[in-house]
Amino acid sequence: MGRHDELATLLSGTPLRATFRRFLEASHAPSTVRAYREGVEHFKRWGGKVPATETQVAKYLAAYAGKLAKATLEQRLAAIHAEHLARGLRSPVRGQLVRATMKGIARLYSKKQRQVRPLLKEHLVAMLRFMRGVEGARDRALLLIGFMGGFRRSELVALDVQDIEFTKSGLVIAVRRSKTDQEGEGRQVPIPKMRGALCGVRALRAWLEASGIVEGAIFRSINRHGHIAERRLSGAAVGCIVKYYVARIGLDASEYSGHSLRAGLVTSAARAGAAAWQIKRQTGHKSDAVLARYIRDSGEFTDNVAKLIFK
Repeated sequence: MGRHDELATLLSGTPLRATFRRFLEASHAPSTVRAYREGVEHFKRWGGKVPATETQVAKYLAAYAGKLAKATLEQRLAAIHAEHLARGLRSPVRGQLVRATMKGIARLYSKKQRQVRPLLKEHLVAMLRFMRGVEGARDRALLLIGFMGGFRRSELVALDVQDIEFTKSGLVIAVRRSKTDQEGEGRQVPIPKMRGALCGVRALRAWLEASGIVEGAIFRSINRHGHIAERRLSGAAVGCIVKYYVARIGLDASEYSGHSLRAGLVTSAARAGAAAWQIKRQTGHKSDAVLARYIRDSGEFTDNVAKLIFK
C-alpha cells in the first residue's frame, strides 16, 4: 500500500484550493483515485463510518475474508486510510488490531496465484490450420503479434494503425501506455520478419489488406456475416479467441487465456536461452521477480544448478 499511502499523506496536508493540488492528484492514475472512492463507498455500504475505529475496520475485514481477494482487501484498507488522512483524522488502519486481523486472513485464505498455461510455438503452428477467411486473417495477426510482442491483452487491443511502422527488417509497434507505464512514456516493440507461416509481420499486413483498415483500431469485432465493425476488440475477446483455438487443437481451454500469449513468449524465450534483460526489453517488464513468475517449464531440469555442477 506504499503508493496509496504516499498520495494520501500528500493530499492530507494540501489545501483543497492549492494551485498544485491537481498535479498531486494527477501523479497517480485515475484508476487509483477511483479505487479510493469505490473502497470507501464499499466500506460505508457495509455499515462503516468515518472516522472509524480499529474494531470496526477489523470487523469489516472479517466480513469479507475469503470472499474478496487479499489484494482487494488491502486496496480497501488503503482507501479507508487515505480518507482519514485527507480529513485530518487519525487512521485506524495502522493499528495493531487491524494489522493482526489482516495477517490472519492472509494465512487462512492465501491461495497460490493461478497461472495460465503458456501458448508455445508448437501450439501456434497447430492453430494456424483452423484460421480461414477474413476472421482467420484477423486471428492469425492477433495471435502472432500478441505472442511475438509479448503484449498484454490491453496493449494488444489498444493498437491503432498509426502505432505501427513497417520497416525493411520487420515492424515497429509503438505502445503508448501500459499497465506499468503510468506516466505514458511509451515504448517501441520491434517485431522481426520470420520465414514461414509464423511471420507476424506478414500476417498483420495481410489482415490490414483483407480488412481495408487504414486508420483507427487494428483489431476489431467481426460479426457472423463477416462484417468488420468500427469498434475495437475487448481484452476479454482476446481470451475467447485464444480459448477457441486451444480447444480446436485438443487442449483444455480452461487452462489458457489471453495472457497465455505473453506467458508463451517469456517461456519460449527462456527455453531458448535468452537473458532476462532481453526478455524485459521486448515485454516491458520492470521487475526480474515479476518476470520470473511467468517463466514456466523453461528448464527446471536442463538448466538446473545441481546438474550444471556435475557436468
